[in-house]
Amino acid sequence: MSKVFEFKSNGKFTVTVDDHNVKIQPKGFSNFINKGGSKGEKSIPIKSITAIQFKEPRLTTGYVQFAYSGSSETKGGTMAAVKDENTITFVKKELKQAREMVDLIESKRQNESTPSKNTSVSAADEILKMKELLDVGILTQDEFNAKKKQLLGI
Repeated sequence: MSKVFEFKSNGKFTVTVDDHNVKIQPKGFSNFINKGGSKGEKSIPIKSITAIQFKEPRLTTGYVQFAYSGSSETKGGTMAAVKDENTITFVKKELKQAREMVDLIESKRQNESTPSKNTSVSAADEILKMKELLDVGILTQDEFNAKKKQLLGI
């Protein structure tokens, strides 16, 4: 299920967050000028996001910047962030929405990094592993036979 966030005040952005991606669609004249023309939609896989920088708006614009392997993170504050294609800018009245978006992405990052509990190994795979241990002398033939019966439910 995806959730769409519309930031309309400063730079105009539509951000769509689904279970696997963050899609950033810059819109408007200021984004066209600041980000070097129309770059189209950018899709960042959630599992590749290594950090999210969140700056609240004060005297200037706030922003959310995504860092991921292969991206170049700007370090020049708000002025540099405005030109970064991995950054969404917003104003004070959009702060609650920006926090909600970051919280959603962070929760999905946690889910992506949590190993699935359904990664069971089949009995055949286990028997093959046990056979390798038998072949190199770690298990005896009796130990192998007992484990094989256990795995096959015999």
